[in-house]
Amino acid sequence: MYLTMFLSSVGFSIVIMSVWPYLQKIDPTADASFLGWIIASYSIGQMVASPLFGVWSNYRPRREPLVVSTTISVAANCLYAYVHLPHSHNKYYMLTARALVGFGAGNVAVVRSYIAGATSLKERTSAMANTSACQAVGFILGPEHRVDDMGRQCKSINFEEESGGLDQDAEGNIDHVAVVAINVLFFVILFVFAVFETIATPLTMDMYSWTRKEAVFYNGIILSVVGIESVIVFMVVKTLSKKTGERAILHGGLLVVLVGFFILLPWGKKLPNIQWQEIKNNSIPRATSTEMLMPFWSLQALQLPSNHTAEPVGCPITQSWCLNTPMIYLAQYITSDILIGLGYPVCNVMSYTLYSKILGPKPQGVYMGWLTASGSGARILGPVFVSQIYTHLGPRWAFSLICGVVVVSLLLLEIVYKRLIAFSVRYGRMQEENC
Repeated sequence: MYLTMFLSSVGFSIVIMSVWPYLQKIDPTADASFLGWIIASYSIGQMVASPLFGVWSNYRPRREPLVVSTTISVAANCLYAYVHLPHSHNKYYMLTARALVGFGAGNVAVVRSYIAGATSLKERTSAMANTSACQAVGFILGPEHRVDDMGRQCKSINFEEESGGLDQDAEGNIDHVAVVAINVLFFVILFVFAVFETIATPLTMDMYSWTRKEAVFYNGIILSVVGIESVIVFMVVKTLSKKTGERAILHGGLLVVLVGFFILLPWGKKLPNIQWQEIKNNSIPRATSTEMLMPFWSLQALQLPSNHTAEPVGCPITQSWCLNTPMIYLAQYITSDILIGLGYPVCNVMSYTLYSKILGPKPQGVYMGWLTASGSGARILGPVFVSQIYTHLGPRWAFSLICGVVVVSLLLLEIVYKRLIAFSVRYGRMQEENC
């Protein structure tokens, strides 16, 4: 399961930073708004698949949905690799490929439900942390089994009995308020991270006049460093949670994410370099009344490449906010990356851990499917949010709204804080009967 999650994460991180440059290259008609749908299509596929795979894993051996999802992922990635070959409609082939890759990624629900059923309460945080450190696609090797909250192996692995005959009264005893709250919090966590990973390439190209190649290369390095940081965080969390508890760590993680996005708010005076769009007669467009009022040093930033065959760089003039929004300094961007890279993995693993403990000993395939679908929904709205708010209103509005969303999630966490406890702890007993 660790290997499965690891390979999936590798595949996702290889692609995400290059989607925008790749899209521009294969289909020049695609704009930033369509990029939002390209990114979102992955999560649409995952949102549809997660509950389906979750139900499947409750009634059948988990190998089956894992093999099917892996096959779909391989085929979809092959399609993505060759979307440049058709002579037309390339952007729609890319859209289809990413949607199918996301559908295959729905197996995350199967992985999480297996781990929840194969670990005791004491093992759960560590196992979820290890899982979050290693994301992916693969196979289950060896016999499957479930354990109760004390870590004892269950007597039967009959899948019909496992899903239908297990502790039927437990369904009514689950704290559904806590379940819904974790789904909402997980939605927010995945939403803000989807914004972060989607906006990285366009933001750096706009702010620092990076070419497509430079943006992919530099953000790839940053993403790799953030990944290393996340693995370290996962390891630390396993120890820290024993002392402070998962709820306190989740609270701290959300605060760190809030600070990370707050730092991204533009506050200086320097404007980003402006990228003039190519026009047929190669002349510079007539200045608008707004531009005429700009000081001379700002007009110097309105750059048109001397070589019109070269790739234009800078903040596109079509984004009107580029003319009056201060640039985000590279130090701000790097600092934000570090903080979000610290807060996101903490929130991610604590959400999964608390969720699995709240659900208790009942097979969790369906519930994990809904949690994954909640995250997928966030990954759908996140890119669309970026493509609309960032493109039309700029980073100041985009990041201010994100900060507001995180503040609301912190308030929700405070409200349900006392309810986010393990199923067995809630009722003052551990499961004694066989599952």
